[in-house]
Amino acid sequence: MDNNNNFKELKSFNKYFLIYLAILSFCSVIHLYIKHDVGNDSTISEWIINYQGGLTRRGFLGEICFQIASYFKLDLRFVIFVFQSTFYIFVLALNYYFFKALKHNVLTVFAVFTPIFILYPVAEIEVLARKEIFLYAYFLGVIYLCNPKKKYNNYLNLYIFFVTPIVCLIYEQVVLFFPFVLTCLIFYKNIKTLQSFLKNSLLFVPSLLIIAFFFIYPPSMEDHEIMKQSLLINFNEKCYMSCELLRHFDLNKIDFIIQSTFNKSSLFEITSWIFRYFIIFLIGFFPLFFLSIHSKIKINNLFSTLGFSNIFILLSLLYIPILILFIVGSDWGRWIGMLISFSTYLYFYLYKNDHIEIDFSKMSKRLQFFKNKKKIVIIIFIIFAFGWNQKTSRKADIATNPLWKVPYNTSKKIFGWDSFRLFEDSKFLIWHRKYIE
Repeated sequence: MDNNNNFKELKSFNKYFLIYLAILSFCSVIHLYIKHDVGNDSTISEWIINYQGGLTRRGFLGEICFQIASYFKLDLRFVIFVFQSTFYIFVLALNYYFFKALKHNVLTVFAVFTPIFILYPVAEIEVLARKEIFLYAYFLGVIYLCNPKKKYNNYLNLYIFFVTPIVCLIYEQVVLFFPFVLTCLIFYKNIKTLQSFLKNSLLFVPSLLIIAFFFIYPPSMEDHEIMKQSLLINFNEKCYMSCELLRHFDLNKIDFIIQSTFNKSSLFEITSWIFRYFIIFLIGFFPLFFLSIHSKIKINNLFSTLGFSNIFILLSLLYIPILILFIVGSDWGRWIGMLISFSTYLYFYLYKNDHIEIDFSKMSKRLQFFKNKKKIVIIIFIIFAFGWNQKTSRKADIATNPLWKVPYNTSKKIFGWDSFRLFEDSKFLIWHRKYIE
């Protein structure tokens, strides 16, 4: 009887999760199509970086798009739109196949549907199809090859050695997430000694050399100007935002970058940003943290030897390198999205492959209040999963109502509506516009 109930629950989750991802796919393509012609859209700005002025960071995909558009005499932005749509839907498909086979409970469902994870790019379209999607696809590829039930050891080593450098050419910030990849290796290969750990770390040497090259030898003013002119001459496209800022970021200017990040910001403003994102972090990560606090490593490996058996402690250690992003950049919403994505994939990889044991009895005691209160749990779930999301910039306030805004804004794009509101003059909407929006 229990097996039948589990099967029904899994089938039900898969059905609703597929519908959820299908809606996000549809909305994302609509928004990407509308956005691809916007002259100052931040999503496009990093995709137009190319190698016309020489090898530079983040230029790999831009060069591919540049060459395809030139050869077939297509609009560069349209080629970028096709790439963005294809890869974003591909990542959503990877998410479906990764999560569909899990044995779900209430907390795992909350963790998967947290609004700072899969929903976030569509709810906050400024980050839709940014290059971190390739980091997610890459990490899910690592997880697929780290399947203990199949012998992919040789393929895994080749994947990390040859594919990781390509990901570095696309988005060099993947280097800060290498500890997540190494964690998968430690569990999959059951690494127990520091010597074995260092040996496997050598797989990342080509990637580290590429990243070092980009920061030690940034593009010169002349090289950057050649790239700008190539875009202007071939596609009448200006080099702006991420493309323009490319020449300002190198190791020799790191002090300037940190100072400019917080330029003209008072201590009160900085404190308010930290407080806001601490709350976002606390609430958005809560289901995953609650699970990880009650989870520990089952096997004897390097982490358990070092005393990091608790998964919450392990995740906390993996977050340390990513703090760099919050210091040198203002897109704190994106960094939170990247953190939750890698954390969720890693935790459920460990859960899925029986690398950890979860103390369900202790969890049940702490959640005793919600037992047999299905309606309350559903209401909390709707508010938690679809009632809010973080914005992109650290300066922006928290967004509300993605459950309504995502289909609403998509409908506006499809039908060409400027705006419409039901019950425009109701006291609730007046209050909502004044205090919430």
